[in-house]
Amino acid sequence: MPMLDAILAKNIRLIDYEKLMDQEGNRVVAFGKYAGVAGMINIMHGLGLRLLALGHHTPFMHIGPAHNYRNSSMARQAIRDAGYEVALGMMPKSLGPLTFVFTGSGNVSQGSQEIFQELPYEYVPPEMLRKVSEHGSPNKIYGCEVRRRHHLERKNGGGYDNDEYEEHPERYISTFAQKIAPYTSVLVNCIYWAVDSPKLLTIPDAKHLLVPSNTPWLPKSIGAPALPHRMLAICDISADPGGSIEFMNECTTIDTPFCLYDADRNKDTKSFKGPGVLVCSIDNMPTQLPRESTDFFGDLLFPYAEDIMNSDATRPLEEHNFSPVVQGAIITSNGKLTPSFEYINELRISNTRSRHKVEGGEPQIPVVILGSGLVSAPVVEYLAKDKNIAITIASQVKEEADALAEKYGVRAEYLEANDESALRAIVSGARLVVSLLPYSLHGAAAAAAIAVRAHLVTASYVRPEVQELHDVAKEAGVTLLNEVGLDPGIDHLLALECIHDVQNHGGRVDSFVSYCGGLPAPEFSDNALRYKFSWSPRGVLLNTISGAKYLSKGQVVEVLGGGELMSVARELDFLPGLAFEGFPNRDSTMYSKLYGVEDAHTMFRGTLRYRGFAETMKAMQLFGLIDPNPHPSLHPEGPKITWRQFACELLGLMDTSIFYENLKTKLAERIGSQGAQALESLGLLEDDPIIKCATPLDTISYYLSKRLQLGKDETDLVVLRHEIVVTWSDGRRERREVTMAVRGEPGGHTAMARTVGLPTAVAARMVLDGEIQERGVVLPFSPIVYKPMLSRLRGYGITAKEICIPLN
Repeated sequence: MPMLDAILAKNIRLIDYEKLMDQEGNRVVAFGKYAGVAGMINIMHGLGLRLLALGHHTPFMHIGPAHNYRNSSMARQAIRDAGYEVALGMMPKSLGPLTFVFTGSGNVSQGSQEIFQELPYEYVPPEMLRKVSEHGSPNKIYGCEVRRRHHLERKNGGGYDNDEYEEHPERYISTFAQKIAPYTSVLVNCIYWAVDSPKLLTIPDAKHLLVPSNTPWLPKSIGAPALPHRMLAICDISADPGGSIEFMNECTTIDTPFCLYDADRNKDTKSFKGPGVLVCSIDNMPTQLPRESTDFFGDLLFPYAEDIMNSDATRPLEEHNFSPVVQGAIITSNGKLTPSFEYINELRISNTRSRHKVEGGEPQIPVVILGSGLVSAPVVEYLAKDKNIAITIASQVKEEADALAEKYGVRAEYLEANDESALRAIVSGARLVVSLLPYSLHGAAAAAAIAVRAHLVTASYVRPEVQELHDVAKEAGVTLLNEVGLDPGIDHLLALECIHDVQNHGGRVDSFVSYCGGLPAPEFSDNALRYKFSWSPRGVLLNTISGAKYLSKGQVVEVLGGGELMSVARELDFLPGLAFEGFPNRDSTMYSKLYGVEDAHTMFRGTLRYRGFAETMKAMQLFGLIDPNPHPSLHPEGPKITWRQFACELLGLMDTSIFYENLKTKLAERIGSQGAQALESLGLLEDDPIIKCATPLDTISYYLSKRLQLGKDETDLVVLRHEIVVTWSDGRRERREVTMAVRGEPGGHTAMARTVGLPTAVAARMVLDGEIQERGVVLPFSPIVYKPMLSRLRGYGITAKEICIPLN
């Protein structure tokens, strides 16, 4: 754009060779053929190196890069020699038949296929690719030319109409990744890609294609290394970063022509041995065959040269008599864009709208983070590392938001999250919203995000009001990604990793039992609850009077709400050095279907605490302190009251001056001596004034948030445990135990903040980068989501240990 501005300012007449076109709209001057020739030579050279790194010596090893040859004839001879060896059966049988798929039929594709035809080849239509992959001969190389009609179809109703596609490409989807790519050894991409057109391969498609496969038709033989997946190499001659092959977001070079791209978005330009697919995407391919390319281009340009040289930029365009081919290629003249190219100004305006600017740099991607609590800090820290992301922290607690903003160099805004118009205004212009608000506000956050067509990520369970927005979000092209924190979140990721590994190897999951909890480190569990809070305790306390449901040995067990939950807590000894107990968490039965283990006779998800928590919580419940209903003595505008006076009220004692020892005796009669001692140790019988919050639940929540606050120099502990019982096809049974323990960093992030915030941040980045493209309400249950999330979390030290114990 700066160059264009200079051209306009200096009244330069700009004629673009790429816009020299005939009446049918085909380019008449292009290097396309030699781009195809050079690209095909390069990818054959790269294929030989890649297969050698995988343990296979092939005839392709003897083909060099295009610029190693004096001309293309010499390269063709080397390829013919390699083809002769292929025909003689010198390709390793373990590789199976190789298939080369060419997209498009233009100059680039024709140049590529001319080189391909120096091999012993046979062409097949796209619908035969799978059969060829399974039963083809290793003594020839199979080719397939793919046109639009082979992989494009209407989103609604199917079918393909070329005229409609030219006018409305957004109405179509590509089935290339599902129908053609799985049976492709080498993809040679030769198509022009326009914005709004369907992509051949998206980032999620790559994750499906590039994961190690157990597919039976992948060739294997004794003593020979198996291929990690069918697709070995991609030659993206089109070289449109982020275009038809979405994960190809930067071109390779003649100096470094190849990179290995893996399913976790890593790129390696130094080795041919790692996981992934070999990619070659040089955007100046013809310069590798400079003499031939120059002659070829010159011959095409020559018929228009005199017409172009007759141009006099000092005279108005109207005074010239250019041929239609040259006239159509004139972009600027006499200080203005020509009528056919005035759309460039509109593109410039739309591309800069709703985007921040880095000083002197590229536009940034706007992200809004709702909430500024402890969990927010790791999210901001992770995302702020990328200077192309512009972060705004919006919070009701402005001091917290300002502190985070100052620490990480981002913006902070005040937000009253209950104000829907303010919420919508704050997310307006955002590409992504991360909601770390109380879970009751996620519905409003999701609605606001959809209204501005921004994606949303939350660490919480899917709320019914969020689930109801699924179709609306899908229609708007918006992703609402939920349950990517700790519990729910990491618990899902680790569970599915183990379950899918069992199922992929032919096993059956019979039982799934899981516990997860955030706790103070053992040395700081020095109170009757054995618990401390680094956030509002209300949710923790409210959960103790909730109901729960789980499946045990084929029977559905239901725990009624109102306090029964604490009575079913059981002692746990999976880490013998720590005294744990656990109780059911919400409705576990739904996860039989969500985890794909409908045949399991046991499905249990529970909450983990130190032993003693449940007994103390039962005492608080019996005393009436966990009541969510308003209490007249706790009305904020009412008279002052102390904890001792409130205890007397709850015990029905009219005389609040009763002796302290008698008060303890009365309390012990109500809730037991152990419970009375616990409440006394928490200061609930003292003459300290109460900060009244209308209900006993909210009042005790506020009190405990201050009294049992995790201290500045204290650390916390997150423990997660899965026990999965498996039966194999030969009758063997085993128990897989997955255990994760993460400790907080002294002076740094708490374990809870890290294990909730980091996966949320990783998931948010995956949405921004296009790794997650499913729209509507989404959970992290797909391998293309949970595998990279776990991989990146392990890089941050969030790891789990898995052991297997035989049961017979």
